[in-house]
Amino acid sequence: MNRPDGLALGLGGAPLGNLFAAVDDEAAATTVEAAWAAGVRFFDTAPHYGLGLSERRLGRALAGRPRAEYVVSTKVGRLLVPNEHPVGSDLAEGFAVPDDLRRQRDYSRDGVLRSVEESLGRLGLDRLDVVLVHDAEEHLEEALSAAVPALAELRDQGVVGAIGAGMNLVEPLRRFVEAGVDTVMVAGRWTLLDRSAATLMAACAARGVAVLAAGPFNSGLLAEPWPPDDGRFDYAGAPAELLARARELAAVCRAHGTTLPAAALGFPLRHPAVAYVVAGLRTPEEVRLAASRSGEALPEGLWHELDAVVAGAATGAATASASAKVSR
Repeated sequence: MNRPDGLALGLGGAPLGNLFAAVDDEAAATTVEAAWAAGVRFFDTAPHYGLGLSERRLGRALAGRPRAEYVVSTKVGRLLVPNEHPVGSDLAEGFAVPDDLRRQRDYSRDGVLRSVEESLGRLGLDRLDVVLVHDAEEHLEEALSAAVPALAELRDQGVVGAIGAGMNLVEPLRRFVEAGVDTVMVAGRWTLLDRSAATLMAACAARGVAVLAAGPFNSGLLAEPWPPDDGRFDYAGAPAELLARARELAAVCRAHGTTLPAAALGFPLRHPAVAYVVAGLRTPEEVRLAASRSGEALPEGLWHELDAVVAGAATGAATASASAKVSR
């Protein structure tokens, strides 16, 4: 995947779709503007994010900018159709928007073609740089047999650039890599704290598949210099052992004169398969802080100590598991 000049930091578009809380149009536009000013040139969105609101806002914010200077990624797998039984809000799905539309899962060829056409309209573009099959773990066979070939057709026609898949499950993503996609987005599984995508990363490196490492903060646990008591991991309260481990990592960062968020943003890019780190950022302040942290040069000795913390936790977990089996 060719990377335009700019940071290897991508702006995740879920907050532009009012993830968890409403953001007005002006605030959303200002966030994209701040990202552009900071050097961000990769922008990820999806129909799922705010029932199309994220795509519309991103398209408006990027309108008039040189098209060759930025990369837009969106997704297929959820068509937006009229909602016959609206209740007034989409917060049950995580987005503070009216629910006049609903999501309809569709990984068929026709569904993919329709989804791409509608995304182009919402974004105001005539081509898409990256299109990912979105959260297809429960529709894997159809996604591989229908959605991927449909995207390949669009790639051959020049409507779509790179094609791939995005989710937070490792083994289904490996199936897409084996199917010959160009890129995968792995969310929350190749982070400073959670390295469970190691085998996927190796497969991507071997096949030349570009990785988009999303969710580098693991839903917030790694987003602050010192993880708070109510820190979240995978959109829920962090278990005590993960909170303790995150604080160990934070202490190592402090000792090296840096911060946990800077290390969280820097970690994925240490792997040669990673093209971008994609973070959902809600405000201009968050964007500017992430941009400054992602450009920070971190000492090699820091990584050795951070790796030791994670490796020690993994060894401890394996020992505990073995002991439990013996005790049974």
